[in-house]
Amino acid sequence: MTNQLIVLAGPTAVGKGTVVKHILGHYPNVHLSVSATTRSPRPGEIEGQSYFFLTHEKFDEMIASGDMLEYAVVHGENKYGTPKQPVLDALKEGKQVILEIDIQGARQVKKSMPEAKLVFIAPPSWYDLVMRLQGRGTETAVEQTRRLETAKLELAAQSEFDYVVINDEVARCASEVVDLMQA
Repeated sequence: MTNQLIVLAGPTAVGKGTVVKHILGHYPNVHLSVSATTRSPRPGEIEGQSYFFLTHEKFDEMIASGDMLEYAVVHGENKYGTPKQPVLDALKEGKQVILEIDIQGARQVKKSMPEAKLVFIAPPSWYDLVMRLQGRGTETAVEQTRRLETAKLELAAQSEFDYVVINDEVARCASEVVDLMQA
């Protein structure tokens, strides 16, 4: 397995996080990149493991100096991004690196690291996506509607990706992503 960067993106509730957890639990050479954020830590979150928690000033310095591989402002308030150096270090160590990010972030990574493989995780159907989102029970009806409107735009962007993998079953989807890493 050669070291490379795999970018996973897809719409809300498609199961990206579940697929990544399965990969990390079954493939020890795969490294998940830790994102940075300007939001405050939530209970149980660990610095450097859950996120790198940065001040707005430090985050802006990293953007200005080119130390962010990708970044976005979420809900007009907090910034989220991928620090570049830890990704480069993990690749140098021979690890497969996965970024689990949004569509805009995937576009930024492709511009700065064209060798990265972009993998779009898709739902088996629109109905399945809606049922997964509603089944989570973590968003209000208004938030679900907003997320589904965004999901329509995200699904329309899948042609920008190198590969599309349907998450119809977590272990199978994870296996397909790992196979793409090895290709």
